[in-house]
Amino acid sequence: MAETRKHQITIAVQTAYLEDQSDPLVERYVFAYTITITNTGTIAAQLISRHWIITDAENRVQEVRGLGVVGEQPFLRPGESFEYTSGTALNTPVGTMRGTYQMVAEDGVHFDAEIAAFVLSMPRTLH
Repeated sequence: MAETRKHQITIAVQTAYLEDQSDPLVERYVFAYTITITNTGTIAAQLISRHWIITDAENRVQEVRGLGVVGEQPFLRPGESFEYTSGTALNTPVGTMRGTYQMVAEDGVHFDAEIAAFVLSMPRTLH
């Protein structure tokens, strides 16, 4: 069996602009993102840490690293999912996020689960 199938995590993202927490007059645009992490591999794995790269429309980059997600380090058996919601603030009405989750499989293998780039956008900003 291929190692890539053994250690495989699928990540789905939904985003929302939080108008009530944003203030365009002071260049503060707040977004929520809901992440669903699913173990699509054949061996259990635990999310240990995260690394986010957040880029605004003026190419200003913030990097965020930390243990777990929302205070948890979920252990996912094959087929199991973990969902959480978090947020970020940008200085522009549009930006992107991408990153990785650092995982440890039950067999001791350390691997990264890639989080593909996704767009954060205030409504009616992009067409």
